[in-house]
Amino acid sequence: MLNPTKISMAALTVAISAAPSMVVAEEKAEGFIEGSSLTALNRNYYFNRDHRNGQSSPTGNGYSEAWAHAVISKFESGFTQGTVGFGVDAFAMIGLKLDTGDGRNGARSSFDVLPVNSDGQAQDEYTKFGGAAKVRAFDTIVRVGDVFPATPVVAAGDSRLLPESFKGVTAINTSIEGLSVQGGRLHAMSQPTSSDLNDNFATFYAGPVNSPWIAYGGGDYALNKNLTFSLYSSRLKDAWNQYYAGTAWTYPLADDLSLFGDLNYYKAVDEGKQLLGKFNNNIWSGRVGVKLGAHSVALSHQRNNGNDDFDYLRQSDSIFLDNSIQYSDFNSPKERSWMVRYDLDMTPYGVPGLSFMTRYGRGTDADYSNANTVYMRRDAEGNPLTDQKRWERDVEVKYVVQSGSMKDLSLRLRQATTRATAFESDLEEVRVIVEYPLAIL
Repeated sequence: MLNPTKISMAALTVAISAAPSMVVAEEKAEGFIEGSSLTALNRNYYFNRDHRNGQSSPTGNGYSEAWAHAVISKFESGFTQGTVGFGVDAFAMIGLKLDTGDGRNGARSSFDVLPVNSDGQAQDEYTKFGGAAKVRAFDTIVRVGDVFPATPVVAAGDSRLLPESFKGVTAINTSIEGLSVQGGRLHAMSQPTSSDLNDNFATFYAGPVNSPWIAYGGGDYALNKNLTFSLYSSRLKDAWNQYYAGTAWTYPLADDLSLFGDLNYYKAVDEGKQLLGKFNNNIWSGRVGVKLGAHSVALSHQRNNGNDDFDYLRQSDSIFLDNSIQYSDFNSPKERSWMVRYDLDMTPYGVPGLSFMTRYGRGTDADYSNANTVYMRRDAEGNPLTDQKRWERDVEVKYVVQSGSMKDLSLRLRQATTRATAFESDLEEVRVIVEYPLAIL
């Protein structure tokens, strides 16, 4: 049911954050104040997940549903002048329940729109407050505190109401033209539904992991505007060592015609105390496509050669694989998958800001015969699942207002259908996301 009190609170938060200012963005000026920026993102989020096999849903009534609103405000100062500059980043976020209804909030599952209590009831509101100190020396920026890394091995996710964050130290260097080198050591994470910025680590497939830290490092190099390379590694202490290599390219054939593609490869091996069991996995994906004017079509293939699920941090974006899509990751042991995707930009047809995407992915040969005890999945008789299959079809329509008082307001409709054998769920998903960013400073 709609909660007028919560709507009023959201409106008040937006009104306070929308105060006028005379300060410009960091990259356009020097100085702590002169380089500061303050933004507020209003995000309205509706999510409905229909479990086609009914009682297997986490709420027991066949589907999960939530409607909520968030205000995500972020402040980034400039740096004090001099060879070594100092600054701060800070954020304040609030998530407000608009409607869930008893028994429809998704409980404690990957639905993850709102936090729920021990009785499975969604909270009316929750907040996140945090920040980081930062130092700039020459072409290196170091941040200490609450951070939002974005790499193939550790990446803060932002696919739910509030974004995920991590706590620790990060550094990025851009001294060499075309090369960005970064790394960090993090000792806590905060899930999208948590107000606690010091949560323990958790992975998507194994759940909570009692690991004291995760460290990562690597870089991206743009050889030219058409070819890039990436190399990264990470260690989730006492759980895994993970390595990533990737490349992306485009090849122009004419003014309105080009080929494009990418390759992504991960290797993951157990580490230290083997908190997630013993494993030695590798998974890769490759994509080729053609772009003709407003249209692009791509075909991708992905293959997990390991005996266990390829795992990654829960609700993060740390899985740069072509066939990891809205619901399915197609990353089960021995799984092979194909996907075809079509994109359309309506700008040449007189509707700038409107885009359309659809894709279909199919996976086969998932086999848990040799999975370790952490990732093992069994049938009703207790036997490891073998010869598992699934498919997913996604459709997305997005419109971004191009001008006027509502410029940059975006409306996005996402629909997904999945069908699978015993190892996964049959689902229908609908997500409606409306976002309105405000540049305050």
